[in-house]
Amino acid sequence: MSLDWLRAFAIAAAAAVVAPALGAQPSLADALAEADRGAYGNRIAAASTRAADAAALAPLRGILPTVRVEAGYIRTTDPIGAFGSTLRQRTITQADFAPDRLNYPSAVGNYQGGVVIEQPLFNADAWAGRQAAERAADASEAQQEWTRLSTRADVVRAWYGAVFASERVNSLTDAQRAARAHVAQAESMLREGLVTKSDVLLAAVRAGDLDAQLAEAEGAAINAHRQLAVLLGREGGDRGVGPAPGVALPSADRIRAVLAADTADVPVRRRADIAAAEQGVRAARADARRARSVYLPRLNTFARYDWNSPDALYAGDENWTVGVMASWNLFAGASDVSDVRATSHRAERARAASDAAHARARLEIEESRTALAVALTRLTIAERAADQSAEAHRIVARKYSGGLATVVELLDAQAVETGSALGLAGARYAAIAAAAERRRALGQDPGTIAVLDEGAPVAGHAAPDDTTIDQPSR
Repeated sequence: MSLDWLRAFAIAAAAAVVAPALGAQPSLADALAEADRGAYGNRIAAASTRAADAAALAPLRGILPTVRVEAGYIRTTDPIGAFGSTLRQRTITQADFAPDRLNYPSAVGNYQGGVVIEQPLFNADAWAGRQAAERAADASEAQQEWTRLSTRADVVRAWYGAVFASERVNSLTDAQRAARAHVAQAESMLREGLVTKSDVLLAAVRAGDLDAQLAEAEGAAINAHRQLAVLLGREGGDRGVGPAPGVALPSADRIRAVLAADTADVPVRRRADIAAAEQGVRAARADARRARSVYLPRLNTFARYDWNSPDALYAGDENWTVGVMASWNLFAGASDVSDVRATSHRAERARAASDAAHARARLEIEESRTALAVALTRLTIAERAADQSAEAHRIVARKYSGGLATVVELLDAQAVETGSALGLAGARYAAIAAAAERRRALGQDPGTIAVLDEGAPVAGHAAPDDTTIDQPSR
């Protein structure tokens, strides 16, 4: 079994493990949709949001009415319990007032049933707690959106990273094939006495170096597909959606046409991470109010119906009771003091975190703009270098054909061309990755970069929305 056959099999296997189940050619849009549904980070964030939404219901206990049903049975010879049960059953007779019977009653059984309705009228801590929980749920939802956008940026980088890895394998495979042909030609020329032994050995060394680079590139390609699969939430990373074999990175011209507008100094939309930080501040402040509200008076009402019978539950005549209860917790110990102080400090921490989020956003916006501008500049330089090295290789090849250059010089020129081609591919990938980070920093959807793969020409590429990052509220 030849080494070429093994390599072809490895590349085909890498493509097979990432092909979609139905056999349709996958796209970046497919990968982004799958990440939205199944990426581990997105699933964790969604579960956290659902938990926060559920937690926001807990404070309603001090706001909404409660209804409960009670049922029980007692049998007692306690003088007060026995007389009270008989009285509740409305079976008291004159004989029940006899001193001996009052002091030493016979055992009395009582089935007691009741329906109780309680309606809070004013519980300030419950209302503040409800507001804090709602703001915390809003913060969690905003953080979930930021996680989704960040994951989409990661998917864009991983998708095009897999494409770049495959393109690198293809370039090195072509270079290796050409290098082997040159080595074979040099060996033939050695037998004819046209070149020296050292020329053949040096050519073999150059070809061996390409073998090592190709082996490394093949492993990197397989790992790139597996990493993309894990990012999409595929367990084990062995069944992920990935780019089809033969897919290449977009051309430098198309990259510039699509991404050049992203380098403009434009206002940006309000980022989800900033929204999460600001909602966190509101939640922390409301929680601090909740802690202080325990010292305010409480006012609650209740109503109940009771049935008492010696024979069955909810039998006999009913009794009703209604009432209003006011209470004022003047001092309940050090726990309330601790809660007040802790929530106050947590509000300070949330405020500092919000300020940090604003500062970090402004820094990321500027850094991403610079990084994308640099990446596009390097793309232009790499494109020029690739053209120059290709022309240089053609010149050396003509000189070699005319006997004016050695096979080592030819292989050196080929290596330079291969390196420049790989450098151009790397520059194309770096520009795409920088653009994905730029759009995330601007609060936009990095997945819109998928337009790079569309065949239609790009004209009048839209600039980011004309909205601004809100300044932190004090």
